[in-house]
Amino acid sequence: MATMVSAININNCFHKKQLLGATIKNKSRKISKLNWKVCASATHRFDVVVVGAGIIGLSIARELLQRTNLSVAVVDAKVPCSGATGAGQGYLWMAHKTPGTAVWDLALRSQELWQLLAHTLLDQGIDPLEALGWKKTGSLLIGRTEAELDQLKRRVQHLSAAGIRAEFLPSNDLATKEPKLEVGQESGAAFLPDDCQLDAYRTVAHIEKVGSEGKGNIKGVKTKQHTLYGEKAVIIAAGCWSGSLMDDLLKDSDIVVHVPVKPRKGHLLVLENFNPLGLRHGLMEVGYVDRQHSISSSGEGDDQVLSISMVASLDASGNLLIGSSRQFAGFNTDLDAAIVACIWERAQLYFPALREFSLKNLSEQLNVRIGLRPFIPDSKPVIGPVPGVPNLFLATGHEGSGLSMALGTAELITDMVLDNSTKVDSTPFAVEGRCC
Repeated sequence: MATMVSAININNCFHKKQLLGATIKNKSRKISKLNWKVCASATHRFDVVVVGAGIIGLSIARELLQRTNLSVAVVDAKVPCSGATGAGQGYLWMAHKTPGTAVWDLALRSQELWQLLAHTLLDQGIDPLEALGWKKTGSLLIGRTEAELDQLKRRVQHLSAAGIRAEFLPSNDLATKEPKLEVGQESGAAFLPDDCQLDAYRTVAHIEKVGSEGKGNIKGVKTKQHTLYGEKAVIIAAGCWSGSLMDDLLKDSDIVVHVPVKPRKGHLLVLENFNPLGLRHGLMEVGYVDRQHSISSSGEGDDQVLSISMVASLDASGNLLIGSSRQFAGFNTDLDAAIVACIWERAQLYFPALREFSLKNLSEQLNVRIGLRPFIPDSKPVIGPVPGVPNLFLATGHEGSGLSMALGTAELITDMVLDNSTKVDSTPFAVEGRCC
């Protein structure tokens, strides 16, 4: 017999996250005051309840509100964009994704939807740079060894065959694109001129504003005391907390679902109004691709294994973003000065001009973002209904690609809730066979 989930007790569900309102202290960002409504009564009924106010949860709410007359509640332990979404770099790149995979299809659909949103804003007389932090910078995936260059040349062939504009740049052409990048004569890059980036905080503020103007009715609840009833659907989109939320939600039923999502900690350096590199594009070392999908061995002592990859870009506010680290360290979000130093040293290998600056002397301009990416071992997000619970849906496990897959995920989940056919094959992302 199927189980129906109609109520979520917020105090129980977020047992690992205290459900209190919070202020984000982030020197490099001005956060718009979002118009979230806090209800006073203890019980609330909505057509759809979305748990998680990162880019995935908010995009789902936006999609539902724009396409239906359903009432939607979004609930989170903190303010929107305070988790992995706000700690990220904001890139919407196809350069490091592999054509022919399920993740590729979802990211490509999302890219189409992001571009449509940017063009729609332009048609409305709104600057996408101001509204979303949208920049069509193009991306450079950089290699420094013969093996890496061969890998990049194959990648360019595959990307081109998939219909993406891509070209291989030898070292001389790469130096023309980014004069401050110094990686030697044996270097090269895959160049994707259509890759874009956005600002997560501006984008979330825009989504919240659009949501409040949608067909339906959106309310965000931040409290320890409320129970929400989702009459049509309950959607768990809480990043690396989704597994524990599911365990708690289903603890009194005979439904067994194990969501193998785990937090993958990352540090990102933000230097305010600092651009001695004159960056023109988003840059990423090719090793990032392999490290993104790697996982430490199952030994208990290996959880702290750390990887550092050079990623650099300039955001819409003129801040230099340099990353990044990947580490399995549980739910720990403490700043690690040694990791920050490693990221800076890694960047100096690619940009020797940075050796003229010490992080100590840049302390007034430096802000370090720390986030927990929702990692899934098979590198595919979990998106879809929970078997045996017709109105319960999952949308989690996007790791560091939440922004680049957000709109496709939102479209996918909304079509599932409405029982419509989907534009992207949902089978590879299914809960069944992977979580139960």
